[in-house]
Amino acid sequence: MSLTESTPEAAARAASLSARGLAVLPFSARNDALTAMHDALMANKEAILAANARDMARATSASESGQLSQSVLKRLDLSRPGKYQDMLSGILDVRRLDDPIGKVDLRSRLDDGLELERVSCPIGVLLIIFEARPEVIANIAALAIKSGNAAILKGGKESTDSFETIARVIGAAVDGTQVPNAAIQLVKTRDVIDQLLGLDRYIDLVIPRGGNELVRYVKDHTKIPVLGHADGLCSVYLHADADKDMAVKVVVDSKCDYPAACNAAETLLVHESVLTTVLPAVARALFAKGVSLRCDDTAKAALKKALPPTSAALVQDSTEEDYNTEFLDLIMAVKTVPAVTHTNGDEAASKSSGEDASLDLAIAHISSHGSKHTDCIVTTSSEAAEKFMSSVDAAGVYWNASTRFADGMRYGFGTEVGISTNKIHSRGPVGLEGLTIYKYKIKGHGQTAGEYGDGAGKRKYKHEKLAV
Repeated sequence: MSLTESTPEAAARAASLSARGLAVLPFSARNDALTAMHDALMANKEAILAANARDMARATSASESGQLSQSVLKRLDLSRPGKYQDMLSGILDVRRLDDPIGKVDLRSRLDDGLELERVSCPIGVLLIIFEARPEVIANIAALAIKSGNAAILKGGKESTDSFETIARVIGAAVDGTQVPNAAIQLVKTRDVIDQLLGLDRYIDLVIPRGGNELVRYVKDHTKIPVLGHADGLCSVYLHADADKDMAVKVVVDSKCDYPAACNAAETLLVHESVLTTVLPAVARALFAKGVSLRCDDTAKAALKKALPPTSAALVQDSTEEDYNTEFLDLIMAVKTVPAVTHTNGDEAASKSSGEDASLDLAIAHISSHGSKHTDCIVTTSSEAAEKFMSSVDAAGVYWNASTRFADGMRYGFGTEVGISTNKIHSRGPVGLEGLTIYKYKIKGHGQTAGEYGDGAGKRKYKHEKLAV
């Protein structure tokens, strides 16, 4: 690993060359590099936290003057309980995973002596551009090395001291291993993002880690494929039969476990029939955590009747824009889902039809306002849950579980490079498997395509599936 001040093109070219060597490095050698990284970061914890404290002091001042958001400030802080240990554990988790390179997931016999295989391989060169989140350096370096990819990392100015200190520690550790020096590069030079985004000749994938503005900028200024998401507009829907205690647990964790995270819930959809039974309990639990609710007229009226006047300040009027906003804070938008009914002469069928219609409205709201990240339904009905999970177009769809589960480590994937809402390649938490692609290998004995066909004397393909 190197902290480079070379030109962006030179850095990308060097990374591309190093990627070839890293791709064929033995599994044990890649794991040895991860061990060295982990041990070095553990031994240099005090120096790294001291550097992070300097960044935090500048960032706090910027936040107080309105130049930096509170969500960025929280993401920058490596001293937050458990965060440094999570970074170290993430490296060990990746080290414990199987080798993602060289996995055969398809084999077939095209003809006698002519066999086809599909084999996993590295993507090539990754460009990671991130704001705050100094732990990203360790996460990405571990994932890139394990998956055989070279990586170029460009950090934001708010994490300068943390960035440089971690880079030096990891760099010294990796230099003592078989990993090529230029395989992991950390770009220190400012104002080079546009140049890096133009290097599609050398860079194969861009992964932006930051807020909406950064992600959208990257997507609008490069021809290189981009993996990630611009927004984390996650919703929790309380269906007509939602269990009150379960709803409280799921909603509070989804919103309050870490409000600045992209998988924190921003919108609470509430079926009209539980506005006076379930919503007040959920609201009280949220208020206890300091959450304010931006409600539509129906939900606000229900809460005013059910809760004491002292709660009034935490119940505010919503605007349409609130349902399109990633608050990243202790704020939640609340929307009522009407209890739609149909008259068909059959009371039981009418109730079922009405609930289905209401469910359709909740799904439609998520489709119109969500970001395809993670959405949840709280219900005791398996039928409603399955319809919700099948119909909602998101990377994660949950039944009676917090949206905060949308995480590579919680999925058992190890640390991740981010959450993808893409429709191609990887979707959801992107770990090792998301950083590999595949190639097709054919092993033959001099066969040619011209030998095969429908004419006289032509050979026929067998296309026999073989065990992998």
